[in-house]
Amino acid sequence: MKILTLTNEVKKELLDKLIKRSPNNYSQYEKNVDLIINEVKEKKDEALFDFTLKFDKANINTTNILVTNEEIDEAYEQVDNRIVDVIRKAKINIEKYHSKQKQNSWFTSEDGKLLGQKVTPLNRVGVYVPGGKAVYPSSVLMNVLPAKVAGVNEIIMCTPPMENAKAYAQTIVAANEAGVDKIYKVGGAQAIAAMAFGAESVPKVDKIVGPGNIYVALAKKAVFGYVGIDSIAGPSEILVLADETANPRYIAADLLSQAEHDELASAILVTTDLDLAKQVKIEIDNFIKVLSRKDIIEKSLENYGYIIVAENINDAIDVCNEIASEHLEIITKNPYETMTKIKNAGAIFLGEYSSEPLGDYFAGPNHVLPTNGTARFFSPLGVDDFIKKSSIISYSKEALEKVYKDIIYFAESEKLTAHANSIKVRFENEKGE
Repeated sequence: MKILTLTNEVKKELLDKLIKRSPNNYSQYEKNVDLIINEVKEKKDEALFDFTLKFDKANINTTNILVTNEEIDEAYEQVDNRIVDVIRKAKINIEKYHSKQKQNSWFTSEDGKLLGQKVTPLNRVGVYVPGGKAVYPSSVLMNVLPAKVAGVNEIIMCTPPMENAKAYAQTIVAANEAGVDKIYKVGGAQAIAAMAFGAESVPKVDKIVGPGNIYVALAKKAVFGYVGIDSIAGPSEILVLADETANPRYIAADLLSQAEHDELASAILVTTDLDLAKQVKIEIDNFIKVLSRKDIIEKSLENYGYIIVAENINDAIDVCNEIASEHLEIITKNPYETMTKIKNAGAIFLGEYSSEPLGDYFAGPNHVLPTNGTARFFSPLGVDDFIKKSSIISYSKEALEKVYKDIIYFAESEKLTAHANSIKVRFENEKGE
C-alpha cells in the first residue's frame, strides 16, 4: 500500500479515483442492460428462461423456477448445522436492532383540526441475492429481516441458479429462516426486470433491494421510478481512522477484510502517526502471503489502497468526512469523542474490538450501506425503506373558516384561480362573496 502525506492534491486524487468506481460511471454496460430489460418486458417468462440458459447455463422453466418445499428440506441437509445455528443467532440480533426503528402512525387534534401521519408497510418487496463467485446468506438476513419487521405483506427473492437448476443451499436456508415467501431461481438484470414489470412466473413488486454485479446495479437504476430501489451500490470500502494508540496488526487485518471482496474494493487508513503507518504496511504484506484471495487483495490494494498520514486529528477527521466511507472504524485514544465529529459514514465501528466483520454478520445493524461517498446523503438499509407514509388532514368547517381567506390569497398570488375557487365555493353562498 502507498503511504502518502495528506495534502490537498493527495485528497483530490483519492476522491477522484474513488468516485470512478461508482456504477454511474459504467455507461458502456447500459445498452446491454436495457436490451435485457426490454426483452423481459415484452416476452416475460420466455426471455427469463432464455437469459438464464445463456448466462447461468441452467435450464429453468415454469415447473422448476420456484424453489419447492422439497428443495428447502434438501438444502437443510446440505448445510452444516453450525451454520444454521449461527444464522439463527444473527437473525435474533438483526431483528432486535431493527425493531427499534419501527415507526407508528400518529395524529394530533385541536380546534377542529386533525393532522397526522399514517404509516403503511409496502405490500410486496423483491430481494435480489447474488450467486456465482460467492454466496452471501448474511445479505439475505440483512435485506429480508427489516422488511419483516416493517410488516411487508409478501417478500419474494430472486437468486441465480447453478447449472443443475438448483439454488445455493445456504441461500435457501437463510431465506427460509428469515421468512421469505417465495424463492425464484433467476438472476442478473433479467431478474430485476421481472420483479419490476412482472412475468408469468415472477410477480411485480413495489420495491427491489439487494446487492449484485454491475448488470444488476444498472438494471436497478434503469427500473427506478417504476418500482422503488434501495440504492445503486458500488464496490465495498473500508476507512480506518487511527492514532498512535492503535494496534497495527488489527488495522491491517481489518483493511484486508474488505480488500478481499473484489478488485474494485477500497481500503484506506488515515492516521496521525507515521510509525503506525509503516507498521501497518508491514503487517499487510505479511498477511497477504497466507490469505486465500491473495490475487484479488493485491489488485484492490494496488488501485484503491491508501495509507494517508495527516498532520493532526482534525485534518484526519476532515478527510474522513469528505471520503464518506461505507465502513468507518475509529481506533483512537477516545473513539467515542472522535465519533461525535464524524458527519459522513455508513456504519461507524468504535474501538479495536469492533472490527468491520462484526457488523457484516452478527451485531445487528444493517450491512447494506451507502457507498462511493453517498453516505453524505444516504443511510443504511432499515425499516424505513419498507414503509410509506401518508399525510392525514381533516378540518372542520369552523377550522377552515378561520383561515380560508389566507388560502385564497396565497393561491391567487400564484395565479392558480382554480385552487382559490376550491376553497371559495365552500363559503361564497353564506358570505355573499
